[in-house]
Amino acid sequence: MPRIDGRANDDLRPVRIIPKYLAFAEGSALIEVGMTKVICAVSVEDRVPPFLKDKGQGWLTAEYSMLPRATLTRSQRSEPGRVSGRSQEIQRLIGRSLRAVVDMSLLGERTLTVDCDVIQADGGTRTAAITGAYVAVYQALLTLMKMGAIHSLPLHGAVAATSVGIVDGEEVLDLCYEEDYRAEADFNIVMTSRGEFVEIQGTAESKPFNRQNIDSLLNLAEGGIKRLLDVQKKTIEGLKG
Repeated sequence: MPRIDGRANDDLRPVRIIPKYLAFAEGSALIEVGMTKVICAVSVEDRVPPFLKDKGQGWLTAEYSMLPRATLTRSQRSEPGRVSGRSQEIQRLIGRSLRAVVDMSLLGERTLTVDCDVIQADGGTRTAAITGAYVAVYQALLTLMKMGAIHSLPLHGAVAATSVGIVDGEEVLDLCYEEDYRAEADFNIVMTSRGEFVEIQGTAESKPFNRQNIDSLLNLAEGGIKRLLDVQKKTIEGLKG
């Protein structure tokens, strides 16, 4: 059966990353994956959490939120000091994913805070946030290096993420909201440019899946993530210039 937007099962939605999207952040990017749009901004502070004080290494943390009209109906803003369980889970995922490729020992006693704000949601907001945030982090680190604050880019590689799932019995890549809503199973996959997995989140929504499904979906995700890494690479080449 054709997908709702006419894509083949192994096609990503159109992806665009616009770096330097915000004027004042040390690093920033707008990522568009189909109709999903996320603004990622990185702030740099010359301090670390108490548990890292005087240890000579840095830290990276993330926050995630969704604007009230990012979806078809208005959602309530988070009350000050209160973060929903879903947002907590997603921001921890973003932080883990980015820390997997940043060498904290070369960062010095600095904290990178990555803010990911969803301005329009049509599925895959967490995976889009990870993919876009990497570009924003790269820009922030490049800014620090140009300032002489660090001597080299403290990166082990790149990281990107996408979703895969089983919809109407078909294994598909990069689910939009309509597909995610009625998926029989859905996964969020995070991988580095070295081909290593950072996170595999998989859930059976209507009926259990088997080992063969897992292997096939991971291969499908890997192909999509390689294409996302290519988009990141081309975007970053513009930053270097």
